[in-house]
Amino acid sequence: MNFQYSDEVRRALGEKRPLVALETSVVAQGLPYPDNLATARACEEAIRRAGAVPAPIAVVDGRVCIGLEEDAMRRLAEGKERLLKLGSRDLAVALAQKASGGTTVSATCELAAAAGIRVFSTGGIGGVHRGAGEHMDISQDIGALARYPVAVVCAGAKSVLDLPKTLEALETAGVPVIGVGTGELPSFYSRGSGLPLEHRVEDATMAARIVQARQELGQGGLLFTVPPPEEVALPRAEMELHIAAALAEAEHQGIRGKAVTPFLLADMAKRTGGKSMKANIALLTNNARFAGELAVALGRP
Repeated sequence: MNFQYSDEVRRALGEKRPLVALETSVVAQGLPYPDNLATARACEEAIRRAGAVPAPIAVVDGRVCIGLEEDAMRRLAEGKERLLKLGSRDLAVALAQKASGGTTVSATCELAAAAGIRVFSTGGIGGVHRGAGEHMDISQDIGALARYPVAVVCAGAKSVLDLPKTLEALETAGVPVIGVGTGELPSFYSRGSGLPLEHRVEDATMAARIVQARQELGQGGLLFTVPPPEEVALPRAEMELHIAAALAEAEHQGIRGKAVTPFLLADMAKRTGGKSMKANIALLTNNARFAGELAVALGRP
């Protein structure tokens, strides 16, 4: 596959510096402008401060971009045109039709692996939606995590999902879920979920050893879950009430599929007086910092 590299990423490849992939659906669909652009820049800067190089991934005019120049990132953020929300299944269509869009977790995992990038930072992964027994709404992210050998750093799964079923689906798919400084699955906006994790690490050095061992075994991806910063994290019980109300409103409006997550993020921001958006931005940046540290640790002899 032919990639279009940003100048910064091209230099990093030439110098064999560690790279961290970033998804861009959070820019194109997840956060409003200009918060999305400011957050993208903050995540990139957190990765640079850790000693690695950010590589946001997107499809622009039918070309896979590994790293985005300023004008391309602003184009995604401003949203003045139709931008696709791209999972793995959508990539071929977007390339053939010369479309543009932000990549979700599944597409970013696939493209990062193809580009040789071993670490990817995001907010929260997709998984098993509440009520999946009726509508079978299960994210492509689960399959991508199992298939592509990329270490994904996140704050757990999106809190609007069925977290116990998502954890079970990850186990069935053979994806290790490892807490970073915690033995409990974070729930995106909240530091805990009540769901224990079998594995944990305290720092990026041990995380890198696990990634290296998994890749030497020829296995797929793995998940490092980082609790959101304590100063912005929201109480789990309070968020459950807001989630239930937001899901009911989405059902009332007939919102389905890919449109659900952007709707819920916006609705939750209103219900929490902006606190959920503040937490979202902070956890994205915090995850990017740890992902940068992990990429640097992987590059050590």
